[in-house]
Amino acid sequence: MKNVCVITGGGSGMGLAAAKCMPKDKIIVVTGRTLSKLEGAVKELEALGYEAYAKTCDTSVREQVRELAEYAASLGEIKNVINSAGLSPAMAEPEKLIRVNALGTVYVNEEFSKLMNAGSVIVDISSNSAYILPDFLASKKTFALADVNEEKFIKKILSLPSKLKGYKASGLAYGLSKKFVIWYAAKSAYDLGAKGIRVCSLSPGLIATDMGNLEAEEGGSLIDTTAERRMGKPEELGFAIASVADERNGYLAGVDVLVDGGSVVGKNYIKK
Repeated sequence: MKNVCVITGGGSGMGLAAAKCMPKDKIIVVTGRTLSKLEGAVKELEALGYEAYAKTCDTSVREQVRELAEYAASLGEIKNVINSAGLSPAMAEPEKLIRVNALGTVYVNEEFSKLMNAGSVIVDISSNSAYILPDFLASKKTFALADVNEEKFIKKILSLPSKLKGYKASGLAYGLSKKFVIWYAAKSAYDLGAKGIRVCSLSPGLIATDMGNLEAEEGGSLIDTTAERRMGKPEELGFAIASVADERNGYLAGVDVLVDGGSVVGKNYIKK
């Protein structure tokens, strides 16, 4: 039985770059909302010698995530899941950001883990934006609602902009959704560790993808504090993600890997 690697948001950008860094003896399943983009990604992967398949999925819909997991399991043993599907502040309203970025992570981790065996890996993609918002906003009590009362969870998250000054609603929702991803990946690591499933998260900085370019003007300060004063390249993040997702990296669990060119750390070193 062949091993399968599933990459949500795998039709372009970091997700596709990560697919190109995975071992070629694995079946690659790329998924997203636009079939034509996924089919283009499959052609690129096949040209490189991969066995690859496309399947549409909106990760904010649990039933679609469940169908995706079942499809992947029909191809072989699910060994790696890279959850890079997500929306940026320029792409959606606050509620949609929470449903895709936060609840989508819940659905992916829960539905795939049901069909995964010991020695498999889930990597949830967050963002260095999670490090910029004050930590007091990351209420564990609020985050825990995602497992028991989704609508109350969303309502609580969306109520925060009215209590804070200087934050745009979409930017705050995005940052909170990414703080949640880090928290939930760590929670999943301990929930699933007994089963032998390794879980962690990875937080990119501003990357020169279509999504990253949409945010370049608003997030310009993130570039100013990187060590090399530049955006990251998709292939750089692809390699980092694939390395974290590699099952041989077996003792890396329950943590967030910050891959942002030093942007967050640079705030302590760069003088304005």
